[in-house]
This record gives sequence, structure tokens and C-alpha cells, in this order.
Amino acid sequence: MGSPERIREVAKRVARFVKDGHQVVVVPSAMAGETNRLLKLAAELNADPSPRELDVIAATGEQVSIGLLSLALQNIGVKARSYTGFQVKILTDDAHTKARILSIDDANIRRDLADGNVVVVAGFQGMDAAGNITTLGRGGSDTTGVALAAALKADECQIYTDVDGVYTTDPRIEPAARRLATITFEEMLELASQGSKVLQIRSVEFAGKYKVKLRVLSSFTDTDSTDMGTLITFEEDENMEQAIISGIAFNRDEAKITVLGVPDKPGVAFSILGPIADANIEVDVIIQNVSHDGITDFSFTVHRAEFKRAMQLLEDKVKPAINARSISGDDRIAKVSLVGIGMRTHAGVASKMFGALAREGINIQMISTSEIKTSVVVDEKYMELAVRVLHREFELDKAPTEEKMKP
Repeated sequence: MGSPERIREVAKRVARFVKDGHQVVVVPSAMAGETNRLLKLAAELNADPSPRELDVIAATGEQVSIGLLSLALQNIGVKARSYTGFQVKILTDDAHTKARILSIDDANIRRDLADGNVVVVAGFQGMDAAGNITTLGRGGSDTTGVALAAALKADECQIYTDVDGVYTTDPRIEPAARRLATITFEEMLELASQGSKVLQIRSVEFAGKYKVKLRVLSSFTDTDSTDMGTLITFEEDENMEQAIISGIAFNRDEAKITVLGVPDKPGVAFSILGPIADANIEVDVIIQNVSHDGITDFSFTVHRAEFKRAMQLLEDKVKPAINARSISGDDRIAKVSLVGIGMRTHAGVASKMFGALAREGINIQMISTSEIKTSVVVDEKYMELAVRVLHREFELDKAPTEEKMKP
């Protein structure tokens, strides 16, 4: 949606689906750069803007897009009707700038579809119970699209983005990255949560909860392209060749905080993380060191944007409350994660990962694991090297083979 030309291309793509007999609901995002422009205007007028007013401002970007796309569709003979999030009645909670969808009234959409219209719905927005405009956070158009697909029980939800599918890692970091034809929902959820920017994590969560079939495609391919992108599936196909590792995610927006010299006794972790949670600061990796003489150190990571606020909170409230020796922090770290359902049945993945990093002299500061994921926190300057080394170590540039799948 970056220009009138791109909007016309979107309209042609939609028209092709209509010609093939499909009922289509389209959820466009704002035109390229528009949301940033609007938020910059708000910041120039008020350094500490009200979240409610920010939502009023930011929601207009998508409102312009739905009107323009509807006009483009009508201009090529396709019946179209646009709706803002609050006209559809996408009901959300009242957490301005990061609201969550509670319900969708799909009556108007179904009526318009039955009348032969393409329905164009504004992504990223809704309304709370008091009638206030709300927005869903960056990337919220993906979530709107998946939520509408769930409400309408759509055959498939196609997400058109600036990449042509899900890759083994970011091709800008590792040129040998390979596009995946399919990936499981569990793997996509882990990749999204560990830093992959292909899909907003809440859209993947929504898809998983309501079993919405998702496909990631490029909006820049030719309108008549037969490219199928990446399909996100919900059942592991036993006949499908499955790699041990499907992808590598990374996140450079991390910061590490360590509370040094805290009593090793019940309730201390809550005393540290309780105030952090009350301040609505999300915590990721958590590690508590081995106790010596009843004293230990407690480390965790937060988003880099929350680092200073978290440090100040710990200094002012937590440190004196638990009699901690000191608070230290590092906002120049990054997290690198291996993800793959094959890890369930293959031992030694973590040791192979650690060995590869050690050979390159990359020190691991923190480790976090789950059934299908192993994450390490490293110095930010080594992040790209770590991604390339691990991509090569696990041969992710090659399609999986039967031989590789043997334990």
C-alpha cells in the first residue's frame, strides 16, 4: 500500500480471486511510512501524548487505505465496501496502543459478501466497550486479518508482506537462507516470539487458537504469479521430510539486568519481578545463580526500550526492599534462537549449538530452552556472526533428507 500504483496492483490481485469465484475480505495496513508520520506529528505537539489520542491519530492511516483500495476496486468493476474497525464492531479491551480483540460482529460483512461485495476492513484497530478507538500495536493488521478469518471461518488467511514467505533466517543476515514451503504453527509461534518479524506474534497466537490456515506471500510478485509462499500448518505430517531445525530467529532489542547479592529464600524472585510486572514491563529470559552462603544473583532480560525504566524501578524500590548489594545492566546484548520440532526427537542439539559458538569465540551469557527451542544471549556485536555460524552448522541452506532425519 505504498503508492497509488501499488494499491492498483492490490486491487488487481483481489479481482483475480473474485473472478475465480471466491468471496474476499481484505485487510490493508496504512500506506508505507504513514503511521510513523502520524506518530511523529503527535510527538512534536506533545512529548508525553495520551495513549487514547495516539490511537485516534494512528487509526486514520488504515482508514485512508480502505477508502483508496475500495475506490481502486470499483474503478476496475469490482463491487467493494469499506469498514473501519469500529464500524465492523471489532470489540477490544481498553489497553490503548496495544489492545486485544475480544469479539467481532460479522453480520455486516456476511451481508455484503452475500451481495457480491469485496469487503475492505481497516486493520490494526477496533473499539472498546466505551466506544473509544483502540489500536492493536505494530503489525496489528495481521492480527485483524487472522481474527476476521476465524470469525468468518474462512478457507484460508493469506498474509501479503514484503517477503515471499518464511525463511530459515533473515536473508539480509545470511544470504544462504532458504524459504520454507511449510512450517508448523508451533515453530512459527516460537520464531515470532523469539524475534522473527514476518508475522506479529499475536496473529500467530490467534491462528493457533482458532485453527486458522495461514499462508505468507509476497505483495511484490506479479498478480498472476503461482508462487505459493509458506503455508503454516497445524498438524505434523509424518510423511513430510522434517529438519531437526527449521529456523533461526534473533532479537537485538534485548537488555540484561542483574540484581547482585540477594538473599536466596522463598519470595525473593517475586519481590524482584512483581514490581516489574506491575509496571507492565515484559520479562523474557530468567536465570538465578547457584547460592553461596545464602546469597545469590538474579538475572533477567527485558526489551531494550524498557531498560532504563526497569533499572530505575529496581534501584528505587526493589534494591532497598530486599537489601540487594547492587543492580547492574547491559543494553547491548542480543538473543539468538534455534527453533524446530525435530528437537523433540534428536538429542545433542544444544551441545552442537554451544560447540559451534565456542569455536568462533562467542561467549554465551544466558541460556533458555523449551521443547522445540534453544535460545542464547550473546554480546550484540556477535549476533550476526552467531546466526551465520549456526545456519552453516545445521546446514539450513539444504532441504532436509531422510538421512538427516535419522536420530
